[in-house]
This record gives sequence, C-alpha cells and structure tokens, in this order.
Amino acid sequence: MNSSETHANGGAGLEKTMGVPEEKPPVIDAGLRSLDHYKRALPKWRYDLRQRALPLVRWETPYLAWLQATLRSHPLDSYFAITANLGTHTFFMIGLPILFWCGNASFGKGIVHILATGVFFTGFVKDFFSLPRPLSPPLHRITMSGSAALEYGFPSTHSANAVSVAVYALLCLRSPENSFQPSTQSALEALAYFYAISIVFGRLYCGMHGFVDVIVGSIMGAIISLVEFHYGPTLNSYLLENGWTSLCNLLLVIIILIRIHPEPADDCPCFDDSVAFAGVMMGLEIGTWRFGRSSWADIPFDLQALGWPAVILRILFGVLVIFAWREIAKPSLLRGLPHLFRLIEDKGLDLPRRFFMPASEYKNIPLRLRVDNVMPNVSDLPNLITAVRYPGRGRSVSVGPQSAADAYETLAYRERRRRESVDSTSGMQIKETVENIQGTGDDTNGTHNPINSNNHNSPSNTNHTTARSSAVNHPRPSDFEKMMGEGIVIVSPAQETGDEKKGRDAEEPEPDVYIGQHDELGEKEVFSKLIKPRVRYDVEVVTKLVVYAGIGWLAVEIIPILHQVIPGLSTGHFWPT
Repeated sequence: MNSSETHANGGAGLEKTMGVPEEKPPVIDAGLRSLDHYKRALPKWRYDLRQRALPLVRWETPYLAWLQATLRSHPLDSYFAITANLGTHTFFMIGLPILFWCGNASFGKGIVHILATGVFFTGFVKDFFSLPRPLSPPLHRITMSGSAALEYGFPSTHSANAVSVAVYALLCLRSPENSFQPSTQSALEALAYFYAISIVFGRLYCGMHGFVDVIVGSIMGAIISLVEFHYGPTLNSYLLENGWTSLCNLLLVIIILIRIHPEPADDCPCFDDSVAFAGVMMGLEIGTWRFGRSSWADIPFDLQALGWPAVILRILFGVLVIFAWREIAKPSLLRGLPHLFRLIEDKGLDLPRRFFMPASEYKNIPLRLRVDNVMPNVSDLPNLITAVRYPGRGRSVSVGPQSAADAYETLAYRERRRRESVDSTSGMQIKETVENIQGTGDDTNGTHNPINSNNHNSPSNTNHTTARSSAVNHPRPSDFEKMMGEGIVIVSPAQETGDEKKGRDAEEPEPDVYIGQHDELGEKEVFSKLIKPRVRYDVEVVTKLVVYAGIGWLAVEIIPILHQVIPGLSTGHFWPT
C-alpha cells in the first residue's frame, strides 16, 4: 500500500472520530483474491478449522528461522538433505521387499502396514487442512526432492514414517520373541532412536516443517505402530483363517478410504502418494493371504544353505521383476484406460477429482509420463547412481514461495501485515491530532518534535542503529518476522558443469544461495515463479492402484515362489513337500 492510501485511511478514521460521516475505506488490491481462495475452495467448516490452525504456522516461523540461522553450515546442509531420503517413500519401497525375500516376512509386513497407514492418513490430514509449510523467506528450503515443496506442511509424513519405524522396531526388540544378544539389542535400539531424532530434527533444520508438523506427525506414527504391534497379528490370523469374504471386506474398506480422501484446495500431490501406498497394502494382503495358505510358505529361508551369492542374486532378480512389471503395466494402463474412462464418463458414472483432467478432454497420454514420486523409473536409475556417488550435488536450496499454498500464504500474511500497519498508522494519527487540539502547543508537552524526529545524530537514532547492527550479528526471532510475507523467489539448484558431465574428476564446493534485494513481488509475479505442477490425468489414480497393488503382490507371493523354482536361487527344494 502506498503512502497516499495510508493517509486516506488515516483521514477517514479522524473524520469518524470527529463526528463527520464515515467514508468508505479504499479497496486493498494486493492479495484480496488470494485471501478468498481458501474460502471459495473449502467447505465452510473446513475453512474455519484451517483459519484456527493457521496462526500456529505464522507464530512458529520466526523461531524456526532463528534456529536454522543459528545452526546452519554446509556439512549439516548436506547431512540433513541426504538423510531425509531415509524417510521417503522411495527408500522404503525399494528396501521393504528385501525383508520378504530374506526370511523376515512377518516384520516386513508390519513395516508395510505402518508406513502405508502413515502415508495415507498424513496425506489425508494434509489435504483436509490445506495448511502451508512455514514461510520462506525467512526460512531456506533445503531438499533433494523436487516434489516435497509442493505438498502441504501439516502434518509431517517424514516424521510419521521415521517415528513409526523406530517405535515398531523398539517394540519388536523388547518383545519376548526377540533372539538378539543384549549388546546387539542395545546397539539396534540406539540406532532406532538416532534414526528417528535425525529425521525429525532434519525437517526443522531444512525449513520443510514446523514444530507442530513434526510433533503431530510423530504422534501419529507412534500411535500407528502401537496399534499394529498389538492388533496386527490378530488381523493377520483373522484373514488367514477366514475365506475370501474377509479379504474382500478389507479391500473394500481401502477403496472407500481412497474415495473419501479430502479434496485439497491446491494442486497438492499428497493424494498420489496415498493411492500408491493403498495399492501396496491391497497387493500385500492379497499376496500374503494366498501365499500363507499355500505349502510354499513352509519352505524356510536358510542363509547357510543358500550362501551370500545366492541371496544377492535373489534380491537382484526380485528388483528386476518389480521394475519389469512397472515398465510394462504403467504404459499399458495409460494407453488403455482412457477409452474405458470416456465410456464411463458418457454414462455419467464417473467420480471426478479436482486437478485431474477428465478423459474427454485429452486424446493421448505421454507414455514416459512420470506418474508418481514414490518409485523411480528405469530411466531414472543413472541419475540415482550419480546422486549416490556425488550426494552433495543433489542438494538444492531455495528461498521464496514454491507451491500455490506458499504463494497464497505469502500474499495473505503480507496483506495482514499491511492492514495492521494501516490500523496502527491511523491510530497514531488520531491520537496525535486529538492531543494537539487539546494541548497547549508547547514543545515540552506536545508529542511531535520535528527537530528531534529528523535529527539522525540524536541519541535515540544512534541507539536504533546500534540495535540494528547488533541484530545482524546476533539475530533474534523478531528480526526474522520482518522478512515474512516478502515476495523473494531465489532458487539455487546444484547444477552440473561441463567438467562434471565429462567425468566429474574434480570436486567443487556446494552451491550458494543468493538472496536478491527485490521489492515485494506482485501477486502475478509470485505465482509466475512457482514450480508448475504437471497436468494430471484421471486414469492415473487407477493406474497407480493397479501398478502398486501388483508390486505388493509380486513381492510377497510371486517372487518368493520363483526363488524356489529357479535353480541357483533356491534352497534345494524346487517344489514344496
């Protein structure tokens, strides 16, 4: 808001005080449409809940920025950016099948249950509240994921994943069935604590989540693990002892939960992850139900009989089968499902979701479309290998809004600050005018002294200058609060140079972040600089469900059977006795 608008508001307030009829206040242009966005996009009861929770995000942002600025260093940046991958869906999707192929099927199923449940319900709550991440600036976003910043902040899925795995591992280690030596058990318990604390604190350090996000996410993860540990075996026994009816009922519940997943106010990919892990859960239950009732389940995993070469070959073979299934099933479904969806749409039986393009509005889908961020494509493997060999080069630091939720919150907070400034200025002008009218006009009793106010060498101004300079060396949370709502958008990705592409012989320092001294960006400029979500098609939901259900089924039934059938991978029992 410019100075003329400020004076206009102040004058209107004075006229109201002095008895003159109130004039209509001027319309504030910037951010009005943004402030109404969530009111239009969400039902009233959800919007009211969001507005009650939003002040927590704004309150904790300066403290998070102070914490980050106090601890920040290049080694910690790299450490927390890299270790964040240990709490992602991709890490667990690649690592979990190995548990089923190496004789730890019971523990593996429990981990899949808690992770799938955690990812689904944290995504459910994220889309329900549609709360932004803590504001940037003042926070710097440090991440190796290109899609993480597009998601809402509350609650933290990373925290839920890490805490659920740690709590479940601790419960298993302390159960009577545990056969580890006391020294091994203590080491594993310490590792579980360190893993959870590192992931949770890393979300705060990297500026990706706030205190409330990680606390609620951690509580959700712990509750899910406690429920799985105490009631998971009972559910498994119930499913194995009953027929298809019990299994079909469980699959129906999962499908209903997918259908009632809340519609987000912005184009957030949380729903995609929820669908992927719901598919894994469905495939897991189908596979374990069938495999557990067959005689193949009686063949034990014998490391001594197999030897380490055979175990490694088992893992490589299983990973190859999963990638082959994904590479075949995904393009086939993307090619065939649109015809079915158009037929359903013509009959008026479709159930469209916001931000997904209906089949009637497109002809073909790119076959190399990256339909999710849970599991990499085969074409992504060279980049993943490079990221492992040169992990520091994958880190990216950004300052400024990156998603629509970030942009709307930036503009909304800026608008709130402007209105508070207008109200404060109007109140001061009214107070000064009234005191001047009632006063004697003597400078000693008056409130306005133009000589002192313009004297930059006065003691008061000297104190302000000293305070500002000390704040630079010793920042306080209040210093970071002044940066909230700014429109700065600076991204500093770790890009490869020509030498790196030739062979990456020489190590180079980490990229720096350059924070530009821009004026506040306008609304259109803020949105023009966001990461643009790609077009999402309606058939992707069913595609994810089928592909990931197939991955779960293959991992727990088909691949273990193939391990026993293929010579060189089995324990010598080619067929069950």
